[in-house]
Amino acid sequence: MCSSYPALNYKIIAKCSTTRARASVLELPHGPVEAPVFMPVGTQASLKGVLPDQLDRMGCQIMLNNTYHLGLKPGKEILDTIGGAHKLQSWKRNLLTDSGGFQMVSLLKLATITEEGVTFLSPRDGTPMLLTPEHSIELQNTIGSDIMMQLDDVVHTLTEDVRMEEAMYRSIRWLDRCLKAHKNTETQNLFCIIQGGLNKRLREICCKEMMKRDTPGIAIGGLSGGEEKRSFCEIVHTCTGILPESKPRYLMGVGYAEDLVVCVALGMDMFDCVYPTRTARFGNALTRNGILNLRNRRFKTDSSPLDTECQCPCCIPKEKGGWGITRAFLSSLVSKETVGAHLMTIHNTQFQLQLMNDMRTSIIKDCFPQFVKDFFIKWHKGDRSTYPEWAVTALRLVNIDLLED
Repeated sequence: MCSSYPALNYKIIAKCSTTRARASVLELPHGPVEAPVFMPVGTQASLKGVLPDQLDRMGCQIMLNNTYHLGLKPGKEILDTIGGAHKLQSWKRNLLTDSGGFQMVSLLKLATITEEGVTFLSPRDGTPMLLTPEHSIELQNTIGSDIMMQLDDVVHTLTEDVRMEEAMYRSIRWLDRCLKAHKNTETQNLFCIIQGGLNKRLREICCKEMMKRDTPGIAIGGLSGGEEKRSFCEIVHTCTGILPESKPRYLMGVGYAEDLVVCVALGMDMFDCVYPTRTARFGNALTRNGILNLRNRRFKTDSSPLDTECQCPCCIPKEKGGWGITRAFLSSLVSKETVGAHLMTIHNTQFQLQLMNDMRTSIIKDCFPQFVKDFFIKWHKGDRSTYPEWAVTALRLVNIDLLED
């Protein structure tokens, strides 16, 4: 199962015989991306506290940049002069950029959406500014990302159906404008975004309409705004049942470990989220046995690594070429010293990348259902009574029963 476009060749390597999980490869202008894949978020062309070479050594094949922030600083003119975001940040692998629309609506006051675009007040001097589909694509063409996202009409998942339907149809019309504005089809891919909130009928309509536009890849948006998880999973399941198998599927803004495992089972390939790096800065380490809050007093004299199974330099002992960082050392640093945030960010990013790689391996070996069960056992320290009901229900949709031996 494969598809081919000027700047993207997509091939499914293996499929789980029980669930909808797939292992695949996206051949992009800056190298291959093996999926399932988690994309760390370098909002302003930088993953906070991590050098591009460090991210590369972790095996990261694609990261996310933010169009809105890069449009403000350094700005289009400087990006044009430098030659794009890859050169700006000395990043030799792939980049994905969002459209900037989410930031317009979620971060800025008095944002108004019309058919023309999103009007907002400049964070610099308060003057009205307008982001249109054409402007978003122009900025992303300048950034030079390997995957660009269309500008969509972003509304909260729980918005009433009348406004949700308006946003869904407007997103389809805006995709048409984005496609017309896209100038670099030989070197950059434009993905559409499925909208429709928690309304299955709207999601089905949007899937079918977006599929007619034949973009190289398809994203599902509007599902990381705090909606009830059971409904969230039902929408993902509905969409993956309609979308073509021969194209990559990107679930936007999702990055909790349990969410990643469940949504790979439901048939998604690509994910991004600020959570792993943001929670690192607050002293929370992601491990196979759940989340460790390093601010807890019990870690102050703990000389063990964060996770004995982790391959990040923090967790590898010095005698094996790592840094040999202990929980006690991190406990004394977190939320106080920048080096603590740096080390925790490296660890959490490596955890996410390794989790995706382990899922991919299990799909290729066709033992993914057992991987899912083992993951939940470790994450919940063997206590099935703490398994979230939404996860149990969602996985049953794809023939995995977490409560069954």
